[in-house]
Amino acid sequence: MAVRPLDIIKLDTKADNIFEAIVVMSKRARQINEEMKIEFNQRVEMLPPKMMEEETEPDQPVTNPDQILIARDFEMRPKPTETALDEVMADKLSFRYKESEF
Repeated sequence: MAVRPLDIIKLDTKADNIFEAIVVMSKRARQINEEMKIEFNQRVEMLPPKMMEEETEPDQPVTNPDQILIARDFEMRPKPTETALDEVMADKLSFRYKESEF
């Protein structure tokens, strides 16, 4: 995966300051990562259990080819940080501060 440059000045216009934009992106990346974990686990749970074959040793984990295909599908997706950055730069994210209870 190639590294692409980011115009920091454009990022600074998306929030009050650059650090605020970075915090927003990191929180969004964590949300995306959690969503991906949940989706991956749901897809793996739907797979039928693979029966142990006689030629494998009992200590060896059984490799399920369907699970490998699912894992490869998730590896090909864009990384959560990249997705979060794209969302901030395209103004698809809105954020606000928590209101204090005082």
